[in-house]
Amino acid sequence: MGLDASKASDQKGLRRSHLVPEAGRGSCQASGDVREYRGRPRTEEETFASPPWHPAMARLAGGGRCVLPLAFFLVQFCVATEIPPSVQQVPTITKQSKVQVAFPFDEFFQLECEAKGNPEPTFTWTKDDKPFHLSDPRITVSHNSGTFKISNEGHVSHFQGKYRCFASNRLGVAMSEEIEFIVPNVPKFPKEKIEPLEVEEGDAVVLPCRPPKGLPPLHIYWMNIELEHIEQDERVHVSRQGDLYFANVEERDSRGDYCCFAAFPRLRTIVQKMPMKLTVRSLKHANDSSSSPGIGSEANSIKQRRPRLLLPPAERGPASSVTVLKGDALLLECFAEGLPTPQVDWEKMGGDLPKGRETKENYGKTLKIENVSYGDRGTYRCAASNSLGTARHDFRVTVEESPFAGDIVSPSEVSFTNLQPNHTAVYQCEAANVHGTILASANVDVVDVRPLIQTEDDVAYAAVAGASVSLHCKFFASPEATVSWQKADEAQPLEGGRYRTHRNGTLQISATSPDDAGAYSCWVENAKGKTAVTASLDVRNATKLRISPTSPRVPKSHTLELYCESQCDSHLKHSLKLTWSKGGEAFETNGTDDGRVTVDGANLTVSNVTVEDEGVYACSAQTALDSVTEETRVTVLDVPDPPGSLRLSERHNRSVRLTWEAGDAHNSDISEYIIEFEGNKVDPGRWEELARVRGEETTALLPLAPYVAYQFRVSAVNEVGRSQPSRPSDRHETPPAAPDRNPQNIRVQASQPKEMIIKWEPLKPMEQNGPGLEYRVTWKPQGAPVEREEETVRNHTLRVMTSSVYAPYEVQVQAVNHLGAGPAPQAVVLYSGEDYPDAAPEIRGVDVINSTLAKVTWSAVPKDSVRGHLRGYEINWWKTRSLLDGRTLPKRVNVLRFSGPRSSGMLPALEAFSEFHVTVAAYNSRGAGPESEPHAFRTPEGVPGQPAFLKVVQIDKDTATVSWGLPQKLNGNLTGYVLQYQIINDTYEVGELNAVNITSPSKPSWHLSNLSPATRYKFYVRACTSRGCGTPLTEESLTAGDGSKGLGKLSEGVNLTQKLHPVEVFEPGADHVVRLSTKNWVDNSSIFEDVIEARGRGYAGLYDDIATQGWFIGLMCAVAVLTLTLLTVCFVKRNRGGKYSVKEKEDLHPDPEVQSGKDETFGDYSDSDEKPLKGSVRSLARGTEATGSADSLVAYGEGDHGLFSEDGSFIERCPGLANPQFSPGTSTDFMHKPVGKMLDPVAADGLDADVLTMIPRTLSLSQGVLLYEEKFENDES
Repeated sequence: MGLDASKASDQKGLRRSHLVPEAGRGSCQASGDVREYRGRPRTEEETFASPPWHPAMARLAGGGRCVLPLAFFLVQFCVATEIPPSVQQVPTITKQSKVQVAFPFDEFFQLECEAKGNPEPTFTWTKDDKPFHLSDPRITVSHNSGTFKISNEGHVSHFQGKYRCFASNRLGVAMSEEIEFIVPNVPKFPKEKIEPLEVEEGDAVVLPCRPPKGLPPLHIYWMNIELEHIEQDERVHVSRQGDLYFANVEERDSRGDYCCFAAFPRLRTIVQKMPMKLTVRSLKHANDSSSSPGIGSEANSIKQRRPRLLLPPAERGPASSVTVLKGDALLLECFAEGLPTPQVDWEKMGGDLPKGRETKENYGKTLKIENVSYGDRGTYRCAASNSLGTARHDFRVTVEESPFAGDIVSPSEVSFTNLQPNHTAVYQCEAANVHGTILASANVDVVDVRPLIQTEDDVAYAAVAGASVSLHCKFFASPEATVSWQKADEAQPLEGGRYRTHRNGTLQISATSPDDAGAYSCWVENAKGKTAVTASLDVRNATKLRISPTSPRVPKSHTLELYCESQCDSHLKHSLKLTWSKGGEAFETNGTDDGRVTVDGANLTVSNVTVEDEGVYACSAQTALDSVTEETRVTVLDVPDPPGSLRLSERHNRSVRLTWEAGDAHNSDISEYIIEFEGNKVDPGRWEELARVRGEETTALLPLAPYVAYQFRVSAVNEVGRSQPSRPSDRHETPPAAPDRNPQNIRVQASQPKEMIIKWEPLKPMEQNGPGLEYRVTWKPQGAPVEREEETVRNHTLRVMTSSVYAPYEVQVQAVNHLGAGPAPQAVVLYSGEDYPDAAPEIRGVDVINSTLAKVTWSAVPKDSVRGHLRGYEINWWKTRSLLDGRTLPKRVNVLRFSGPRSSGMLPALEAFSEFHVTVAAYNSRGAGPESEPHAFRTPEGVPGQPAFLKVVQIDKDTATVSWGLPQKLNGNLTGYVLQYQIINDTYEVGELNAVNITSPSKPSWHLSNLSPATRYKFYVRACTSRGCGTPLTEESLTAGDGSKGLGKLSEGVNLTQKLHPVEVFEPGADHVVRLSTKNWVDNSSIFEDVIEARGRGYAGLYDDIATQGWFIGLMCAVAVLTLTLLTVCFVKRNRGGKYSVKEKEDLHPDPEVQSGKDETFGDYSDSDEKPLKGSVRSLARGTEATGSADSLVAYGEGDHGLFSEDGSFIERCPGLANPQFSPGTSTDFMHKPVGKMLDPVAADGLDADVLTMIPRTLSLSQGVLLYEEKFENDES
């Protein structure tokens, strides 16, 4: 039977294979990694002897075929296979040491030798081909291994040598490669005395290093005593042997500390040679000291010389041989002395130096060729040249090789006849030459067993639909076995189609589907028996990805957001991992360091996008079973680059052609080009747009104006935006010409009667067409047969005095410059200045609609008396007296204007039950004319306002006494009051509303009986006139419980202005609830209703605890006396009509809450402030619907809203009339009164004048009403 040797190993490694018989082949050769090797030289000069066999090996000789006369097989092939450990087999060395160096700084030195086999192999060692026993106490042997350690204790030099390891069992012996154990000595330079060296300038010098021997590699450095490197150049060189060469010395080379350092990196050692002194005598000094000039010249001529090679040395002759191993680097060194310094060149005789692998180092003195091959053999020549000559040397290069795996040296086969189990053995061959040694091994194991399946039983496999899956059934069988796979529910073997069974037993299923899931069985059978294992397959859904948006186009500097949507099988979600990449480079989990790119799972965000961010982005999903990648291309858009290469052609006086080249559009098509020009003599450097052309065009014929030195530039526009403008074009100047157009927008402005100030839009600089621009103005009365008057001006306005008031004139304005006049101008009709109307309308009547509204009608004035354009009519009215008390009032005129030629108008916001006078006047742009005769009318009674206050002054368990004050606005003669009350407990339901009609207006109180004990009531009081009842005022109170004493009289009612401290709440822990609700604004009543509820957990006995205390009785008496005193003072001051400023009043009687509100909100009552009162709710006031006397004044004063706006303010005919501080939403009851002088101190039904004066100057609608109520209640209280 023929056997091939297994693949050999060289000095760097060891490989092993096994050979077993295989049936059905006709020749015997190794497969896989099993090859034959031989060692042979690669030169003709050297051969090596036949390889020796290890004593444990038998030499295999002969040829022929492998014959195995076993029972069922005729022929068996020898193949390499892996035998399971459970099968008996010869030893195989699996791991071994190579060269081992005993470094002094290591703790121990280990020689490794590991092997496998069955039975378990035993190990022995040889040293220098002699048995080596591991009995030394410094040796530690590893268990079940041939490896041992030598402790670094004392001298270990006697362990130095060449070792081999042998692993053996009863079937054979395996030998390792040779292991060399080296115990290096510490290298040292010998102690020697180095004599100083003295030479003349220009001489050649060699300073020898002669480094000590040591463990390679060796590095040589020349330095001075300061550890500064000796500089090398064309003149100075350190050879590979370490000597320092000077082609010619100079005076600056003199020094006494030339030191050679030898470094041994593997030994971590650097040694230094003793310093050497070199002295260079200068020829210049020698010449100066010479007595004969000829001597110096002779010395110089001697120093200049042709090159002489120092490397290679002269004794080698003109040529030398160099041997290099294949794959190593070839180093050739050449150095010559001479003066001038020689230059070294290299060439290969008969060929070229290998490009890409050759380099010249050390200033050309060393030629290096990397990775030498046989093609690099030949002759290399170095030539050292200077101006006096050339020196040459040839290197004959031979390429050799260490022993390697190659063709088999005869014989090529080893034959066995009648192969038997006793032929099992390890066969090894070792080959060597001068460059190294190689060991080849072949293990022959004759095995005859039933199949042994090495794959575990019942292995679960999983795959995704559509992918391929492999079910493994690794086995060992000898003789050869057959493998078949079956599905659990099928009797037939799985063969063909999507199923493929490999020789190693693996079943491969392609394009799996859910139908492939289930149980499988693998059967292996040979002549010795049959074996089976089972496996299961689960098919999962494949992972899918989708990136959105698809192929996004993102403008530069914007943000790119990509989302990777994944669909994954539920069993694979735990292993799903998403990653993002761009152009094949993955993003880190946290994005980029600059924070511009952030990755958050399925989201990728790129902020401040740049052009570099364009490309293909990929989202990859990795699960335990599959991986998938989805890509999308991101396009970054940007504004176009500026157009370039602007050129002018077809130059004419009124046109020129501009051509340009388009810039980069940056992924967005150019939609248009914008052409701008500069040439304005008045405003140089200002660019104006001239034309726009389509994006497909790169040329345009431009219209031009005369007398302009044009310069053009172009900008490109795409969907992202507009590019920077191009560089300006050359200038193109057009000649001057007469104006092409005349001024437009001719108009008149007049401030005096008969005056005309004629104005027009001047021509722009680009429209003047030439120098000396002027305007020729002509005019005449419209339709009059007279000559036109004319005047020429340089500016764009002209004042003309006419003979008539508001008369039409035909006016023309023409542009003129030094080259002529513009086209014939068109005439426009303008009117001369207006004067006041000189006639008054006549009032036809006043129709009183209700107590606050009246309609005035009048006759129109003649058109010729208007003396201008009629703008409208002006109504003036004032209140003469109140019908309630008959007092005559000072004249306070209110003004309301109605635009247009109308004959009636509505007077709003009148006071009820009063007498008024009204006049009407026409007005034009100049102003109002004379007023009509005054017309008197009266307003009827209206409903009164709210009572001034409502208080529960006495309350018991079933009775209560309520008291109230007169309304601030009576609006007529009071006829009585309506008192209503109902139960409101802690529920949303309220009791029946009870009413009491009080017909005596002089009785401002009422006693109620038959009330329920311990019950909360709400009371309502309305004042009434003959026109009806007004808005109610409300109050809440709680009756006493059974067994409790009443409160008696209360000195104070609940008052919101008293800093929100309701006097009814006495029990600690009671719940305080404040409700703020809006009401309709009727008759200028407050828009707020303030209710304070004090809800305690129990009221029984509440009053006994306090009312019976002496301190409480004393306090109540003091409060009563103080209240009476304050009321007396207020009554006296009000009846006297005295006035004092709000500021003084607040300083004298400061209220902390009001004072803080003033400090925070109003400042010093600044008229310009419109800030809300502290605690007020602005939205409530703005959301309140106005009714009654609060009707919008615009509805009555139609037309000129500038004089009468929606806020209800209008012009007064007295000082301070048009007060700009009035703000929208201010109450009309106060707005029609002059600021600071609106009412008499005793006017307005007895209200404090100072309070009313302050309101319109500082507050909006909601604020004014709140402050009004607060001040009023404080004063009354």
